[in-house]
Amino acid sequence: MFKVSCIQFCSGKDIKKNFQNTKKLLLKAIKQKSDFIITPENSSLFGLSKKELMKTATSMQKDFYLTEIQKIAKQHKKWVLIGSILIKEKNKIKNRSILINSKGKIQTYYDKIHMYDATLNKKEKYFESKIFTPGKIIKTTNLPWGKLGLSICYDIRFPNMYRKLSKKGSLFISVPSAFTKTTGEKHWHSLLKARAIENFSYIFAPGQSGTHWNGRKTFGHSLIISPDGKILKELKKGNGVITTSIDPEIPKTLRKIIPSLNND
Repeated sequence: MFKVSCIQFCSGKDIKKNFQNTKKLLLKAIKQKSDFIITPENSSLFGLSKKELMKTATSMQKDFYLTEIQKIAKQHKKWVLIGSILIKEKNKIKNRSILINSKGKIQTYYDKIHMYDATLNKKEKYFESKIFTPGKIIKTTNLPWGKLGLSICYDIRFPNMYRKLSKKGSLFISVPSAFTKTTGEKHWHSLLKARAIENFSYIFAPGQSGTHWNGRKTFGHSLIISPDGKILKELKKGNGVITTSIDPEIPKTLRKIIPSLNND
């Protein structure tokens, strides 16, 4: 058994302010004796153009937000997944989820594969592919309690990716997000519950929540979902933390009862 926490807040364009908001919630999760803490997508910077990111974003080695979170993880001996930060590599911007172990070291990272290019209506359009260079490799990694599969936000609409993560042995899947309010109201809960049930995997899905500096509205509703699709914890809106205990044996048991991962 271990405790997991999902953090929810509303990021802006000031990386230091975003870190202070994150730190406050990280310490709250630590007080709740969480072992593994996850932040949303775009935790460090939100809503900047590619031109602005080329000036602002840095390498992982130089990133202020990442470095400071590593210090907290090391000090408190906690595993922390930064849902995503925006990293510059060779004049390319990556939307990167970074796992930090309890020694404050980077365990692994995952670059978002699926770019959110969508026209929801005349006023609401998104073209992530114009800003970010997509990743190409799905990632799993070992936590002390079992294997974690990594994903980010829009990836949730691609079930084959989650099947691959689960067939590689992932008992838990992280889905840090900045889901739009428009699509969140229609699809968020259904998609996350479906991915949990299809794969008998825990889903850890921290989200951005609120109206951001650029007017974009994110849905919130951070969720921790059991492998049989039950919502264990939910934070509907605002800044906060949800924490619950996780039993790694449950997905293993369910996969034995209904061995669907072995039948496709």
